[in-house]
Amino acid sequence: MSLIDREQGAADAPSSPPAGGRRTGPTVADVVRAVTTGPLPVRVTGYDGSAVGPTDAGITLSVRSERGLSYLLTAPGDLGMARAYVSGDLGLDGVHPGDPYEALRVLKDEMPLRMPPVAEALALVRGLGWERLMPPPPPPQESAPRWKRVMNGLRHSRARDSNAISHHYDVSNAFYEKVLGPSMTYTCAVFRSPEDTLEEAQRAKYDLVAGKLALKPGMRLLDVGCGWGGMVRHAAREYGVKALGVTLSKAQAEWAQAAIEREGLGELAEVRHLDYRDAPREQFDAISSIGLTEHIGVRNYPAYFGALRSRLKPGGRLMNHCITRADNRAPHRSGAFIDRYVFPDGELAGPGRLISEIHDAGLEVHHEENLRQHYALTLAGWCRNLVEHWDFCVNEVGQGTARVWGLYMAGSRLAFERNGIQLHQVVATHNGPQGVNGYPLRPDWTP
Repeated sequence: MSLIDREQGAADAPSSPPAGGRRTGPTVADVVRAVTTGPLPVRVTGYDGSAVGPTDAGITLSVRSERGLSYLLTAPGDLGMARAYVSGDLGLDGVHPGDPYEALRVLKDEMPLRMPPVAEALALVRGLGWERLMPPPPPPQESAPRWKRVMNGLRHSRARDSNAISHHYDVSNAFYEKVLGPSMTYTCAVFRSPEDTLEEAQRAKYDLVAGKLALKPGMRLLDVGCGWGGMVRHAAREYGVKALGVTLSKAQAEWAQAAIEREGLGELAEVRHLDYRDAPREQFDAISSIGLTEHIGVRNYPAYFGALRSRLKPGGRLMNHCITRADNRAPHRSGAFIDRYVFPDGELAGPGRLISEIHDAGLEVHHEENLRQHYALTLAGWCRNLVEHWDFCVNEVGQGTARVWGLYMAGSRLAFERNGIQLHQVVATHNGPQGVNGYPLRPDWTP
């Protein structure tokens, strides 16, 4: 099945050599040969009629237009590939658009790239025409580069954070319902077995969080970055907790509050469209942060964890759940594709930095665990949902945005499997006088 169906505007140039003769300059196949080494694991075809790679390859890349070639040449790496792919100028046959995992794995593992010598590169560019190095306008799904985002405020200011959250989360609640499933939970699930369903694993995650926070009837829970209110509703329904969730996404807050009323949980649960920095300063018995830390900026960790501590009663517990780098020395900022198409301004730190910042904010860290393998399974489940509901999702958000999601989720699955990124849960307490925190001698939950 073709990953990309041709759309209007996907190929602005002729798909074959002009009448009257063959092209005399380098072909798409020549470019591919120049930047790769060894035998190709995929077939590559060009708009100029050229081709390279085995004819019986299970996967075929099709450079469908001169614009597509310009995307690849002017932004080498994941950004150029994403632009050509999202716009429809780069076709991919052999995988489903909702789950191109196998194609990404093959390209990563079996298609080594090289930088051609300067003389060879110059000869290619001269033959193709210097206009090929003029970057075409990016697809509409692409966010502005970091330097342009200053128009929306400094990085991680309130206004800029709100715009970044809206870019990713205010896509379409109906789209998310199909991709995430009935739980509407957009964070790592917890699998007791790979055979668990996604819904079973999401319930297990919420129970694990509740256990780590020792939730009991009558307690007050603050869930920051609450998404569509999954943890808030679960805590109220299953544990009798009075729960407040806050999110910067208006669409999420509206959906969550409607779900609360629909489930008859209005006396215990509430979700507000609110910045975590404006959350009530009441003293909560427990705080959960599930998937928000990735958005706040590493330099803001001290203020962030300080703000959570100030809202937590002495003896209360914090459970922070977030994606991290696998290496504490790795750069914090995300790659170009993730930054432009998925999470603008998102940043990840290593688990050591995360734990240190929680500790230095005056909280005592008691427990940590890495759930990266669980996130790979979660992403596989979301991709299956996108495949199953592909036509609906395309009708809801368009081909380009649906392709972004398939690419992003499949690529993230590969990164979690390969230990490129991780998912850590950290449990900490706000200690009272003389170090009293009520924490048991051994964990009082079942990991």
